[in-house]
Amino acid sequence: MTKQNSKAIVPSLRIMAYNIHHANPPSKSKKGIIDIDAIARVIEKQHPDLVALQEVDVNTKRSGNINEAVLLAQKLKMNFYFGKAIDHDGGDYGVAILSRFPISNQRTYKLPKNADLKAEQRVLAIVTAEVRKNVFIRFASTHLDAQRAEENRILQAAEINKITEKETLPLILAGDLNAAPDTETIRIFDSMFMRTCSDCGFTIPVIKPNKTIDHIGFRIGNPFKVISHEVIPESYASDHLPILSVLELK
Repeated sequence: MTKQNSKAIVPSLRIMAYNIHHANPPSKSKKGIIDIDAIARVIEKQHPDLVALQEVDVNTKRSGNINEAVLLAQKLKMNFYFGKAIDHDGGDYGVAILSRFPISNQRTYKLPKNADLKAEQRVLAIVTAEVRKNVFIRFASTHLDAQRAEENRILQAAEINKITEKETLPLILAGDLNAAPDTETIRIFDSMFMRTCSDCGFTIPVIKPNKTIDHIGFRIGNPFKVISHEVIPESYASDHLPILSVLELK
């Protein structure tokens, strides 16, 4: 029997991160329009294997009491996990993961924040994905604090490093870190994670973007090779541009 080439067995992984603005297109925000189909089309066009979503509504009044995580999973024929951050408008609000692979060992971790009453609870959602038979990786989605002061983002990045430091499986983390590459938050993140770009394209605002705050990274030392990283020029569906990285699991 001829031994199969491992690269043929484990194809490249298409990893996407997307802050979906609860499926409310910014140009329609005053009208309160929810366009979950637009978000689904953006994702489907990129054919991702794993997607980290932020600003996901589940059964909130503002989004018409729909479960956005479930609907996206159904429309895209993917598995999903929702990580609740807070109660919001009669429902839940948080981050989510979509996966074309089977997933297991789902967990949501609350991230620390200071005593400021305006500081919103943030979370890290993480799953195990079986990318081929008996080959597993960990995949995580997060959304760090958006306050102008960086204190909470620093606390949260450090906590993510602490949570994930004992992971034995290869780990990819993606999401809206609300932090530009030259910040202390990203320096903390970079101490344990290799981001998939060094000169990253801007991700916000969607019209004339001028800031990079959405990132994808994998644990330093993990057997991944970056094939490509790009910002997707899609300006209707959300107030963030989605990003896509292609990684080879060596």
